[in-house]
Amino acid sequence: MSLLSADAAQALALSLRVAGVGIAAGLPFAVALAWLLSRRRFPLKVLVETLVYLPLVLPPVVTGYGLLRLFGHAGPLGRVLDALGMSVAFRWTGAAIAAAVMGLPLLVVSLRTAFDQVDRRYEQAAATLGAPPWRIFAGVTLPLAMRGLIAGCVLAFARAFGEFGATITFVSSIPGQSRTLPVAIYEFLNVPGGEADAARLVWVAVAVAFAATLGAALLQRGGRQP
Repeated sequence: MSLLSADAAQALALSLRVAGVGIAAGLPFAVALAWLLSRRRFPLKVLVETLVYLPLVLPPVVTGYGLLRLFGHAGPLGRVLDALGMSVAFRWTGAAIAAAVMGLPLLVVSLRTAFDQVDRRYEQAAATLGAPPWRIFAGVTLPLAMRGLIAGCVLAFARAFGEFGATITFVSSIPGQSRTLPVAIYEFLNVPGGEADAARLVWVAVAVAFAATLGAALLQRGGRQP
């Protein structure tokens, strides 16, 4: 007998897909933002930092509502995507956007810390040898910050994997499209006989969160210079 019912297994697979795609899509933005906040001084920098970290402190339902107003069928970006046949409202791609937004702050925080810890003398040495800025970043800065990048991806993935409030507000609960693991847990707890599946999914969520937190801590500890 399978440990998970078909519905529970489907929700688990969808959560893995949504979290993976969300973090992969948000990674370029996170790298750019982390590098900008670590390396540059510019007007309104505090405002940019505030906007990046805002999803960490806002109720997830508020974030989901904002995404719905922006990407929904009546939203400015939603109308454009609908015209292009790329609607994300009430689809798994919308859940991936919610996952990316909720995981982005953790990824930026981890990466920014990693960039701050890179010894700039290595970058300066590469510059004196004639390396252009993009080569210095790709060949020096990013490799030296790789532990922070991986740790941030792991933490952001765990956060995206466990996202509930923003997801259900933005894309509702549609089996196979937007009913992710946390949403499935909530629904199993509200139907007779669903407690067993809910309990199994809870243990899966705990295991993912524990493994991600432990892995990120070990990576960050290993990257500290004595």
